[in-house]
Amino acid sequence: MLRKATLTAVTIPTLCEFVWVLHKAYGYSRSEISMAIRRLCAGTTIVCDRQAVDTGLDALDAGGDFADGAIAHLGTPLGGEIFVSFDRKAVQLLHRLGHVSRLAGKDSLRDA
Repeated sequence: MLRKATLTAVTIPTLCEFVWVLHKAYGYSRSEISMAIRRLCAGTTIVCDRQAVDTGLDALDAGGDFADGAIAHLGTPLGGEIFVSFDRKAVQLLHRLGHVSRLAGKDSLRDA
């Protein structure tokens, strides 16, 4: 079906689910999942948010979650300057990758 399509839009939530299913249900490694996403997004009829995909892949390749990297990127065009999460490992990893990030505390929901 994809071979006959003139254009296929692949959203970030779709890729997040793709990663989750490949890892949790099928036991694929991070490197195998990374390669699968790269091959999928390299298709000539595929359109996606390439910057978000690349940021997600950076996080995945560094041992983190694709979704955390993609989410960190998706906030930027909306005016977000800091990635905030309750996930300490995600915050530390994204910080190492050069993203401004902060760990949310229990009072974060009250401050919103």
